Amino acid sequence: MVSRTWHRVAASAAATVAVGSGAGTAGWATYRLLMSQARTARTEIGRDTTKPPEADGVYTRDCAVPERWRAGVSFDSHIMIFGDSTAAGLGCTDAEQVPGVLLARGLADATGSRIRLSTKAISGATSKGLAGQVDAMFIAGPPPDTAVILIGANDITKKHSIGRSAQRLRRAVSRLHEAGANVVVGTCPDLGSVAAIPQPLSAIVHSWSVRLARAQSAAVRASGGTAVAMGNLLGHDFRSTPEVLFSADGFHPSAAGYRLAAEHLLPAVLGALPADPLTSAATTQ
Repeated sequence: MVSRTWHRVAASAAATVAVGSGAGTAGWATYRLLMSQARTARTEIGRDTTKPPEADGVYTRDCAVPERWRAGVSFDSHIMIFGDSTAAGLGCTDAEQVPGVLLARGLADATGSRIRLSTKAISGATSKGLAGQVDAMFIAGPPPDTAVILIGANDITKKHSIGRSAQRLRRAVSRLHEAGANVVVGTCPDLGSVAAIPQPLSAIVHSWSVRLARAQSAAVRASGGTAVAMGNLLGHDFRSTPEVLFSADGFHPSAAGYRLAAEHLLPAVLGALPADPLTSAATTQ
């Protein structure tokens, strides 16, 4: 799905550049160049139709296999993952590579607590889809102690309004925060780091990614959450070692890429915990 949207990105980018440089021959040449680059990106970026590994369960320190959660199984703290395919772990070949599992295991190892992991993230989601994911959370049961949101890449590829995307994220964070969850948001990644996107399209997509990430950070802070600037933290590494950090489709992270992302998210998640996680929400829900 992602690869099919680059023509829209290129058309919008071409219009942006044309307005800045004036209409006429130069604008038409720019349009043709960017559309050509979009076709190149669409060809080189694979389409991953696999389903992310099932990762939900209860994680404890040093456990080899998580306990499958069901009513009556106890836990000390509940972490729930919202967002898009990167939140769900698309590109992972094993559940242990999924970002939610990496965070749950990190929490369990750091606190000695029993950590329940639940996932509401959906591949292909934009900020518009967060409302439905939060609705599903309320239908399923009480809110988690900690909510982690990874969102933004599809807002860029589908060229949604940066302002509206940030406001949709703000509303989702506010709902979760007001329900008692500690909220950590990994903001929009730097899509300019995708090796299959050539210049100048790459520079334009990078600029949009940065603008959305900044708007997201402001929205998250205003609604009581903690923002982690994933583009700033990961962009250089993904540019310098794409063969290591990207999965086979050239767009989603590899196991190593997800591990690096989780390493940057975990301190914020730990910082959002109550002083004593054992005093968090009810433990047998």
